[in-house]
Amino acid sequence: MALFEPFPNYVWNLSVSIALENGGKIGEIVDIIQPLMKAAEAGEDAGTQEFMTEWVKMADKLTGLAEEDIAKGRMFSAGNKLKRSAIYYQTGERMQAHGSPGRAETYDKAIKNFLKGAQLAGDPVERIAIPYEGKEITGLFHKAPVEGPAPVVVYCNGLDSMKEMLWMGGIPYALAKRGIHTLCVDQPGTGEALRLHDLPATPYSEQWASAYVDYLETRSDVDKDAIGMTGISLGGHYAPRAVAYEPRFKSGAAWGANHNWHEVQYGRMKREGENPVPHYWGHVFWVFGAKDMDDFLAKTKDMNLNGHMDRIKVPFLVTHGIHDRQISKDYAQQAYDQLVNSPRRELKWFTEREGGVEHVGADNHAFAIDYIADWFAETLGGHTA
Repeated sequence: MALFEPFPNYVWNLSVSIALENGGKIGEIVDIIQPLMKAAEAGEDAGTQEFMTEWVKMADKLTGLAEEDIAKGRMFSAGNKLKRSAIYYQTGERMQAHGSPGRAETYDKAIKNFLKGAQLAGDPVERIAIPYEGKEITGLFHKAPVEGPAPVVVYCNGLDSMKEMLWMGGIPYALAKRGIHTLCVDQPGTGEALRLHDLPATPYSEQWASAYVDYLETRSDVDKDAIGMTGISLGGHYAPRAVAYEPRFKSGAAWGANHNWHEVQYGRMKREGENPVPHYWGHVFWVFGAKDMDDFLAKTKDMNLNGHMDRIKVPFLVTHGIHDRQISKDYAQQAYDQLVNSPRRELKWFTEREGGVEHVGADNHAFAIDYIADWFAETLGGHTA
C-alpha cells in the first residue's frame, strides 16, 4: 500500500490523497493536478496560490453542473456534485497561508455547498451550533437509522481538517450502519471556530468537548450513557485528553497517536518529519493564536499526554500507521503503555498487509474506518453484523 504521489513533495501529495479519501474522483483530480506539475517543482510553499486556483476551478465547474441538475429536478445528482465540490474547495483552501487572497471566499463556498449538497442528496446530517465562550462552536450531527436513544461518537478534527472532511471521509456512515450516531465537530483552532469566530486551539480539549456533551445530553435520540470520542491526527491529542478529563465519555479512540505534539515541534525545527501543510509555522501560529515562536511554544507546552493517560478509565483504542511520516510510531506505543487504568486497551498497527500505513491512513482510510467503527460498536452498545 502506498500514498499516491504525483508531486515531488509530500505536502501536496498528502493533500491529493486526502481529497481522494474524502470523496474526490481520480479523473477530476488528474485534471486538477496536471497544470500544477511545474509549480510543484518550486517546493511545498511556493505555488500554493496556483494550487488553490486549480482546485477551485474544478469545484466551480461542479457547482455549475449541479445547477444544471437542479434546473432539471435532479436533486440527488446535484447534491452529490455539490458535496464533492466542497471537498475540492477545502482542499485548495487548507493549503493557503493565513490571509491569502481568496481564501475566505473559497471556504464560504465550501461550507455552503456542503450543506446544500447534503440536503439535496437526502443525507441524514444536520448542522448544529452551540454557545461557547461568548461565540459558537459547530458540528454535523449524522443520525443513525435507529428507533429510540442510541450511542453517539464525537469526532474531532486534527490540525488542519474541517468537519465536512470528517463527514465525507466515511466514519459517520460506518457508525450509522452499526447503530451509532456521529457528531463531527469544528473544535477551537479548526474550521468555523477558527475561520469565522477566531477561537484558537487549546491543549485542554475537555473544555470544548464537555460543551458538545452538554448539547448531546439535550437530544432525545442520544443514549446519554453511551457517548464516545475519537479524533484524527492532532485529534490523537484532543480525544485522549478529553476522555481522560470528561467522565461522561464511555469509550475513546485515537486515529493517529499524537501523544506529545509539543515535543514534535522541536523536531520540526530540525526539519525532522514531514509537514501536513505548507507555510507550517505561520499556520500553527494562527491555529494557536500565537504571535511568535516563543508564544507558540508556551501555548503548546501542554500538548503532551504524559501524565494524563492513566486518568482514562474506559475502553480506549490507539491506532497508528506503521510508516507514518509525520508522527513517530514511538508515540503510539507510549500512549498504549500509559493506559494502565483502562479496562480494555488496544494498540492497532496498520501495516502493509491491510494498508493505512501513512499518517492517519492517507493511503487508505477504509481499514481504519471499519476498525474504529467496530471498536465503538463493541464498547458503546452498537452492532457489527
